[in-house]
Amino acid sequence: MSKIQSLAPARMWRAFLERDPGFDGLFLAGVRTTGIFCRVTCPARRPLRRNVVFFSGPAQAQSAGFRACKRCKPLEQKPELVRRLCELVEHSGAARIGEKQLVQLGVDPSTARRQFQRHFGQSFQAWQRAQRLGAGLRSLQRGSRVLEAQLASGFESASGFRSAIERHFGEAPARAARSSSLCVRWVDSPLGTLLLGADSDGLRLVEFAVEQRLAREIAELRESLGAVLVQSRNAHLAAAEKQLGQYFAGERERFELELAPIGTDFERRVWSELRRIPFGQTRAYAEVAARIGRAGAQRAVGTANGRNRLAIVIPCHRVIRGDGTLSGYGGGVARKRWLLEHEQRALAR
Repeated sequence: MSKIQSLAPARMWRAFLERDPGFDGLFLAGVRTTGIFCRVTCPARRPLRRNVVFFSGPAQAQSAGFRACKRCKPLEQKPELVRRLCELVEHSGAARIGEKQLVQLGVDPSTARRQFQRHFGQSFQAWQRAQRLGAGLRSLQRGSRVLEAQLASGFESASGFRSAIERHFGEAPARAARSSSLCVRWVDSPLGTLLLGADSDGLRLVEFAVEQRLAREIAELRESLGAVLVQSRNAHLAAAEKQLGQYFAGERERFELELAPIGTDFERRVWSELRRIPFGQTRAYAEVAARIGRAGAQRAVGTANGRNRLAIVIPCHRVIRGDGTLSGYGGGVARKRWLLEHEQRALAR
């Protein structure tokens, strides 16, 4: 068994038993009796504790003679079916892909629903609908009439389009068109799914799919920006996705992105200082406070850390307690430890 410094075996076992999605990507479980290794969230029946060993990644599991589970596919960051349907929606334009079309493609609609629910937190039809509504809103914002936007987004009924816009964005089509929009995109990472958000000013959001925290941050961004969320792409999101991929591959130490964080003057000073912490190093909360000229304000620095909506890019994971122990992190302390160990491994290479 490969030694995992990030988590105690008892904690990993409990997360594996509970199929806790918050630990997906942090470790893998190998089953001695079958010779396979699985994700934390694998739906297969749980073996006895004495038959389970834990690995920090697929390379360690495979070198120990285990093979990848065919149910949870731990070698794939995004399930094959999810990837295939996402590409299909992207290339289908405004056409809706219903259950009949899924069956014709050899896809069980219930399987598609479950996999999208697990990966994106919503069913395939709900995710697809959000894509179409985003296309309709972008058409309105480019100056199209409501009817043109309705047709561009694949809605046959004008009333259906209007009511869908109102339910999804909270306002009528004409008003929604005048609102600013925040483009959002789900991306894969070794630590689970991340939600990225950006507008024309720059990157606004990089956050792990931790439900309560993510919901709060989205609500705060909507209120601060007066914006509606649209699942879409823009240049800032494309650059962020590419550079995050390089970071997780150990090929990037510093991000070169246009950032547009929203916060108080004090929070911005803290976040600016966090970006000065070198890759693979850490700073104590008190040290960060002293560096911004606020000696003794470590508690306030901790609060500002917790308000950071640009995880990893603004590296709040590099701030630790004065005694060297790890404290709270929006994505969970286990992810914080993984990120610090990942940077140490990258430096060692």
